[in-house]
Amino acid sequence: MSEIVLETFELGFQWPTIDPFLFCVHHDDNYPEGNVVFGPDPANFVGRDMGSDFAGIDGWRMYHGDTVPGFPQHPHRGFETLTIVREGLCDHSDSLGAKARFGSGDAQWITAGKGIVHSEMFPMLRADARNPLELFQIWVNLPARSKMVDPHFTMLWAADQPLLNFADDDGLATKVTVVAGVLNGSVAPTPPPNSWASQEGSDISVLLIELAPNATWTLPKALGAQTIRMAYFYEGSSVVVGGTKLSANTGARVRCDVETELRAGDDGASILILQGTPIAEPVAQHGPFVMNTRAEIAQAFEDYQRTRFGGWPWPAGDPNHGADPARFAVYPNGSEERPLAVG
Repeated sequence: MSEIVLETFELGFQWPTIDPFLFCVHHDDNYPEGNVVFGPDPANFVGRDMGSDFAGIDGWRMYHGDTVPGFPQHPHRGFETLTIVREGLCDHSDSLGAKARFGSGDAQWITAGKGIVHSEMFPMLRADARNPLELFQIWVNLPARSKMVDPHFTMLWAADQPLLNFADDDGLATKVTVVAGVLNGSVAPTPPPNSWASQEGSDISVLLIELAPNATWTLPKALGAQTIRMAYFYEGSSVVVGGTKLSANTGARVRCDVETELRAGDDGASILILQGTPIAEPVAQHGPFVMNTRAEIAQAFEDYQRTRFGGWPWPAGDPNHGADPARFAVYPNGSEERPLAVG
């Protein structure tokens, strides 16, 4: 192991994280053709633990969905969710009255704060072809002072995320999408106002790096002295990170006070970077609630049972947004937004 790579780990279904990040998962499902209700044919349900299907039979999962794959209504408190959909579609609905359909590189950032209920469903709109889905979901912690702020919903459309193109000395290409943070002067869309990412000195960055076969690119050093950096190598057969060769599906914690050279293998490399300054506060977590103490977790359950965090304004717990594939967002104030085309 080099002086730059501090430790390595295997990437399973849920990826290891370090403060200020709580959770990271890469959903990559090769869904079959959809039916009239935008789910798989029920014949595909044989052998699945319906309602809690995470087995990956035939290369896809229903998760907690019964008809359409996904995550029907569920609560959160005390942290944020960042969902990046690279392929396929995600239908969001929440207790604020917001809803969205997003994909094609779009990202959604939700500050749960004092409490939100939302659903994330993956409708299979194509009946004549498979419906692949690829997304990342990342949980970012909130400091104690922000855990009970009002919830907030925002979209970071793909066209608004900087896409930087680089070429090495041999002309081999690297593309970097800046979902959060700053890279070479290019600034990602603004995170929610009470996010840890909005606080001075947080040094939060979320980068998606795609290196062409045998390409080399150097990741700049971080801004903050206390920043941590995790590199998740999720596509390709090998990559060299700061002099250490990583095999497929391997992650690494790397130094951020120096530049880090990345060199792809013969089939290229895709890497997710999560970077930020630790919040450095106690973490108490139980399921969908993340607070600082066990007493606060107990209060979260009590509050949810009593208030349902504002209730559920939708006719079903697993709503989807119909057959039109167009991406959109409707905010809690009723305003509607549609993204610009990418490219």
